[in-house]
Amino acid sequence: MPLIDVFEKINGEYYQLTSAEKKVADYAVIHQQQTQFMSISELAEEAGVAEATISRFCKRLGYKGYSAFKLAIANATASRMDHGAGDEEEAEEDSVEGMCRAVYRSDSEALAQTLELIQADMVRKAADMIVSAGRVLCMGQGGSMILSQECAHLFSTIQLNFMAVMDSHLQAIAASQLTPGDLVIYFSYSGSTKELIKNLQIIRDRKARIILVTRFPKSPGAAYADIVLQCGSREGPLQGGSVAARIAQLYLMDVLFHEVCRRDREGCRARQELVAEVLSDKHI
Repeated sequence: MPLIDVFEKINGEYYQLTSAEKKVADYAVIHQQQTQFMSISELAEEAGVAEATISRFCKRLGYKGYSAFKLAIANATASRMDHGAGDEEEAEEDSVEGMCRAVYRSDSEALAQTLELIQADMVRKAADMIVSAGRVLCMGQGGSMILSQECAHLFSTIQLNFMAVMDSHLQAIAASQLTPGDLVIYFSYSGSTKELIKNLQIIRDRKARIILVTRFPKSPGAAYADIVLQCGSREGPLQGGSVAARIAQLYLMDVLFHEVCRRDREGCRARQELVAEVLSDKHI
C-alpha cells in the first residue's frame, strides 16, 4: 500500500471503524501536521481513547504499528507541502544563504521550545541526584548514544564517577549491577524504544535512580523515571535523529551541568583547571 494513500485509506475504511477508532481517524485527518509529531500516548489523550485503540486502528488500516502509521502521514503531508510550497519558501531553499537561515530558525526554535519547557524544580532535583550518586551511567540508543557519550565527557571534567555505556548488551550488564545509590542518565527523544524499556525495567528492579531526557513526558519510558527533563523540537518520522532535537537535548545537558557546578563553584573550577593542565600537553 503506498504510504501517500493513508488519508484515502482512512476515508475508505471510515464507516467500518468503531466509534473509538473514528475519534482517532477524525483527529488524524483534521490535525495532519500535528499527528506525525505525537507519541501514541499524546494522540490517545488528544483523541480521548486508549492507546490500544490506536494500535488496533493502525493495524486495521494495514500498518504494522503506530510508527508505520506516522511515517505514512509524514510522507503524505510532505508530498502535499512539496506541491503547494509558496514561491518565497522555494526561493529560500534554492540558495545556500536561504537554507542556512532556515536551518538556523529550526535550531533556534528547538532551543526556545526547550527553555519554555524547563521546570526549575526538576533541574534542581536532578542536580541533587548527580551530586549524591555513587556511580552515574549515561545511556542511549542510536543517535541518543552519542549524546550519552557527550554527557559523560562533559561531567567527567568535574566528577570522576561518570561513565558512558554504549553497547545494548553492556548496558543490560551494567544495569544489573547497579545499587540504590547509583544513577542512570538516559537519553531518548521518543522515550518509547524497546531497549530503553528493557533497560529501565532492570534499573528500576535494582532500585537505582533514573533521569530521562526526552521529548515526551508521558511516554512509556517516562513512567520508570524519577526525573523527566523535557526537550523541545518537534521531530517527525522522516527526521529521526535530527540535529535540532540533539541541540535541544545538549542544551538541557548544559543546564544540568551548570546547576551541578553552582553547588561547588570553587571545587569544580579547581578540577576543571587540573583537567585543562593535563590536556594541554596533548596540543601542539
